[in-house]
Amino acid sequence: KDYTEAAGLFRRAADQVHLGAQYSLGGCYLDGLGVPQDDREAARLFRHAAKKGHAAAQFELARCYHFSKGMPQDDDEAARLYRRAAEQGHALAQFSLGQCQSQGKGVAQNDSEAARLYHLAAEQGLADAQFNVGVFCEHGRGGLPQDLGEAARLFR
Repeated sequence: KDYTEAAGLFRRAADQVHLGAQYSLGGCYLDGLGVPQDDREAARLFRHAAKKGHAAAQFELARCYHFSKGMPQDDDEAARLYRRAAEQGHALAQFSLGQCQSQGKGVAQNDSEAARLYHLAAEQGLADAQFNVGVFCEHGRGGLPQDLGEAARLFR
């Protein structure tokens, strides 16, 4: 794999406002693949694609805000961006927004909404979301009835 060449190709396409290339080049900068590692440049590129509705870029930009990568930490903005990506069916964004809802970070704490979001991500096969739905079933949280059999199934 030649990451330097890939990053150069992504740069050419990103300069022509190709959203997927902006997202991919942002990932290169985030991880230092083919370019010097630079959280600020990664966030800048994710922001460009996110503004145009690219769900994966919205998710990555939310993570930048959530974990203070290239910008100040901001739970409210992270939750807003997770929501935009989650509404497009992005499973990791659904899971992450579920965590925000469960913990009351950037949004009001709401276990019912967390359970709904975890369930959406779990339906897409996201193992962490399946586990969290299992925990909610085990304890009867988020409006889910306590169901130890369902919890055990989800933990497998």
